[in-house]
Amino acid sequence: MHCFPHVQFLPTNTPILFFSGLLSIRPAVCAGPDIHVDAQPTDGEREVWNQISAVLQDSESMLADLQAYKGAGQEIRDAIQNPNDIQLQEKAWNSVCPLVVRLKRFYEFSLRLEKALQSLLESLTCPPYTPTQHLEREQALAKEFAEILHFTLRFDELKMRNPAIQNDFSYYRRTISRNRINNMHLDIENEVNNEMANRMSLFYAEATPMLKTLIIILYDHVHPVGAFSKTSKIDVRMTFLNITQV
Repeated sequence: MHCFPHVQFLPTNTPILFFSGLLSIRPAVCAGPDIHVDAQPTDGEREVWNQISAVLQDSESMLADLQAYKGAGQEIRDAIQNPNDIQLQEKAWNSVCPLVVRLKRFYEFSLRLEKALQSLLESLTCPPYTPTQHLEREQALAKEFAEILHFTLRFDELKMRNPAIQNDFSYYRRTISRNRINNMHLDIENEVNNEMANRMSLFYAEATPMLKTLIIILYDHVHPVGAFSKTSKIDVRMTFLNITQV
């Protein structure tokens, strides 16, 4: 049983509204202890702190790479407008492939962040301590949780501002499907196989993919029955069905 106080959930599947509900935790918690921004991990925190830090140390490079993502919009448009021009088709494909590898790297980072967040929440929500007591005892971990939230919002802001991400990946999927029909295997499929492409497609289809990843993990820790129960507001079963049908 996790030691978060009761959260008022809204009757919706929308994760953003759940996050608003999470912020409505009773005022006594909001009036908790100050968190020192330079808090250092105690011996009890160090193992989890090191695990989270190993992930967070790559967060700035991920954001910088995402911010520099320009896409292959012009090359894709030229290829679509001139379907019989082999040179333009190859130019578009050669432009998209390295971008898809970058998108895979972002997605794989979200998996690392998800795993790290699970460990972090287990430490910050375990009995017998209350949330306020956890904040008092484990301020270095609380600071890392804030850093994860900060990264999440920055990543999703950059992603929402860049429609090239969806366009590039859609072109990649269409080209792969067309070649598969013609019994052709492309080298990049060794890097991004069909299962990985399906999962990436579902991830990037979200307006705020990192936030949704974070919220599902939060939901599973603060809700009495968790995200994977039949009574959960998050339809995990349908999510997995969507993955297999993409």
